[in-house]
Amino acid sequence: MIKDILKGAVMGIANIIPGVSGGTMAVSMGIYDRIIHAVTHLFSEFKKSVKVLIPIFIGMLLALVLVARLIEYLFGVAPFQTNLLFIGLILGGLPAMGKKVKGAGFKVSYLIAFVVFFALVVGCASLEGSAGGDADLSLSVLNVLKLLGVGVVASATMVIPGVSGSMVLMIMGYYTPIIGMINQFVDHLAAFDLPGILADCGVLVPFGIGVVVGIFVIAKIIEIIFSKWPYVAYWAIIGLIVASPVAILMLNTFGKLTVLTVVTGIVALLAGALVAVKLGEE
Repeated sequence: MIKDILKGAVMGIANIIPGVSGGTMAVSMGIYDRIIHAVTHLFSEFKKSVKVLIPIFIGMLLALVLVARLIEYLFGVAPFQTNLLFIGLILGGLPAMGKKVKGAGFKVSYLIAFVVFFALVVGCASLEGSAGGDADLSLSVLNVLKLLGVGVVASATMVIPGVSGSMVLMIMGYYTPIIGMINQFVDHLAAFDLPGILADCGVLVPFGIGVVVGIFVIAKIIEIIFSKWPYVAYWAIIGLIVASPVAILMLNTFGKLTVLTVVTGIVALLAGALVAVKLGEE
């Protein structure tokens, strides 16, 4: 259970960072298939599904509450090393994906899937540069409906490996406001500020409902795709994984590079890859 909580924490951290995909982390750690099956069979296999999902969700929640500010700090003081750490975490999942397609041979459809989804991630990253300002989170019926929709879109992209939910939120102008609202909610909760908590819930509850709905819908679609075209799906995911480091490099700044920075960055890269490999072992 501890190991699954750690895996959930890695997913939670990944979903916070623009350009990094929680779905990719799940693939890297060997739990993606289990999560999709548990979500789509939650009611028919309730006990089994809950046993899979609860530790993952605990880890994600802990990461969101406890690690978000640490990650923000690390990106501020050591952006190059922190980015390479996440790139290592992503690339560490490639050996496991290689085993999935081993012996499948070559088909044009596999190459097309790889290229299309590689281009999808890089294209989304390039769009981020043209994103507008932060969205309005003031309480109104229209904004509640918008938050429901944004939650659906964000969760769908969080579930799909290689597509960064936080990056999509950034493109739509909701990333900074939502992260700020989460941190504000934690502060209000720690201070037992009931009016502040209720005001924050006016934003976070509709967003959260949208997230849950999106996860169930996209998980069912993904399950159907894997049952009908498994190798095409795996090659699409490999394309997403390979493109994710490119997206990270496009979306982030690294500050001044020195010999020490580069060396420690390489160490972080190798450490991330090792963690991904170890967490992916069953």
